[in-house]
Amino acid sequence: MNVARLNFSHGDYEEHGKRIQTIRQASQETGKNVAILLDTKGPEIRTGNLKEEPIELVQGNKITLTTEEILGDANRISVTYQNLPKDVQVGSTILIDDGLIGLRVDSINETDIECTIVNGGAIKSKKGVNVPGVKIALPGITEKDANDIRFGIEQDVDFIAASFVRKASDVLEIRELLEHHNATHIQIIPKIENQEGVENLDEIIEVSDGLMVARGDLGVEIPAEEVPIAQKEMIKKCNLAGKPVITATMMLDSMQRNPRPTRAESSDVANAVFDGSDAVMLSGETAAGKYPVEAVQTMARIAERTEQALQYREIFLHRANALQVTVTEAISQAVANAALELEAKAIITATESGFTARMVSKYRPESPIIAVTKTERMMRRLSLVWGVHPVLRGHASTTDELFEQAVESSLKTGAVSLGDIVIITAGVPVGSSGSTNLMKVHQIGEMIGKGTGIGSQNITGNVCSASSAEEALNKMTDGAILVARSTDKDYMPAIEKASALITELGGITSHAAVVAVSLGIPVIVGVERALDLMKDGMEVSVYPEVGVIYSGRARVL
Repeated sequence: MNVARLNFSHGDYEEHGKRIQTIRQASQETGKNVAILLDTKGPEIRTGNLKEEPIELVQGNKITLTTEEILGDANRISVTYQNLPKDVQVGSTILIDDGLIGLRVDSINETDIECTIVNGGAIKSKKGVNVPGVKIALPGITEKDANDIRFGIEQDVDFIAASFVRKASDVLEIRELLEHHNATHIQIIPKIENQEGVENLDEIIEVSDGLMVARGDLGVEIPAEEVPIAQKEMIKKCNLAGKPVITATMMLDSMQRNPRPTRAESSDVANAVFDGSDAVMLSGETAAGKYPVEAVQTMARIAERTEQALQYREIFLHRANALQVTVTEAISQAVANAALELEAKAIITATESGFTARMVSKYRPESPIIAVTKTERMMRRLSLVWGVHPVLRGHASTTDELFEQAVESSLKTGAVSLGDIVIITAGVPVGSSGSTNLMKVHQIGEMIGKGTGIGSQNITGNVCSASSAEEALNKMTDGAILVARSTDKDYMPAIEKASALITELGGITSHAAVVAVSLGIPVIVGVERALDLMKDGMEVSVYPEVGVIYSGRARVL
């Protein structure tokens, strides 16, 4: 699990506060980076309370929806939205309880809407009401949403999932609230749940930090056959914008009751990954189901297996051709392409705002993206981005320090090892957000010595360390790298077996240098404490052109 979603349609602040505390404690104890997403109730329409429940609505019977506050029965039910009679027309369809109850509008007055029951069934109090194809004049956020967001700011949540977003101004209303409370670090993820939201998708993405494909209410508001098409379109547009997209609702719904998913559900999760989702989300499966842990494990297994089957080269070529080239896009493309061609172990991005990691992620490189950042808050924010593994680093003031810290932090995670090829990308000047303009191909190795090198051939081999010519002759094996304080003619039998030569003393006219050149083997002279640092049998890599010795196998590219 990378992100914990808290549904503010239910529960009070005391409950949610305890859950947040539990999540953070578990995150700390396990060492796992887990972000928190606050899901608002949103400006929804619901039925009022009933005298007795459930009541049975019979197909063909009449029923009146009223804006008056009453205790409802089988003839008359109240609704929470006062302007509903103004927004609907005769012939409009009204759906209740996720579309289980279907009504057709017959007549309207100032407070009442008389309907015929098209699809009947049992109904309880406070069920959701949808009006497909009708633009409803609800506010962007309600007073409850605003209070919930203020609570989220106090709790330092990472994301706001804004329910029932219909247009860009709905998002900007939330952003204004965050700015007023100095909480612009909290990211806004609109939930697209109605036809108006689908129609205004481009403007919503432009002002948002990501998107949630909320298929539950969306499947009620638009025809069921349109939902998969809308899902693919939303994911595609978010991918091209480099913004994370979550596919949600009923992904493993049967696991609320059963320990295993249906075949259709497994395919649904896999296809969401194939479509390009950054994240897939569970709802009732973990909130109220019998098998919450198994549901998470199942979803993770499906996602991981699907990612193994992705055609990474095809994805890269398709996206590279589809995007306009800016400096950032060019660097991100180059990084993804280099990682693909060199089969890099990882891509290491040094990022202040998360921008660099997101821009690389949009090309879906097969190599994991290790995002090295300075704050835990940024680590949590990046937990939603595809393929990104955030890690902490210290302060760096130069690019050399930045690269050194980035590699060191990556090594600590175990994701990369000495000798691995990695692609490093960052922005210069160091500390500037959104300025991805630098890329380096690097092979990780620990430098253990430096001197003056002669030769062009890089050699990796095992050390033969000798304090005297006699010791060298006794210990030397064919192809070993001879390490000595200095050499003279007595060392010749040992040198002739060596693949490379390292000495503590001497310059380019020394015996070691002259002999190595004549034999055509690389040499590095003037390496301080070489005998102390390099012991018998130790594997080292010699790079004469730069005069550097690394432990293990390592290349400078």
